[in-house]
Amino acid sequence: MGIDKVGTFRWLAATAQSRMDNLLSAFYTDKKVDGVLSPYDGLSIGILSSLKGVGYCTTDLPCPVVTGQDAETASVKSMIAGEQRYTVFKDTRVLAKQAAKMADQALKGQTVEINDTTTYDNEVKVVPSYLLVPISIDINNYQKELVDSGYIKAEDLK
Repeated sequence: MGIDKVGTFRWLAATAQSRMDNLLSAFYTDKKVDGVLSPYDGLSIGILSSLKGVGYCTTDLPCPVVTGQDAETASVKSMIAGEQRYTVFKDTRVLAKQAAKMADQALKGQTVEINDTTTYDNEVKVVPSYLLVPISIDINNYQKELVDSGYIKAEDLK
């Protein structure tokens, strides 16, 4: 099985929508979709467009569970609308701060701060890393984690 069967070229919403259209017409004409595991919010929007195009996300046929990642504004709006169910949030502000700190430590010849020495074993060596804790975002915590923290402006979600 090639990458074209399991991946979405360039991670474009339009490509995800077209791919989901094809999957729905090939495999789900007489079956219900319960969920779609999407690795990126941009894909989730395309997937949901396809699902809505065949009648999902209505009172007769609720939206399947659709996931995502990156806590993009469009997907948070989709969660508020009752469509996308979850997204994974990794605060890019914290990520940038940690990456800059590590780069600075390396440039100064200091010991670079890491917190993981087991996860990334490439069979040549264990690659030391600094892992941040991702947060699962849903309708119950988006306000606290994304809006109250200043990551997304409340007015952008209207």
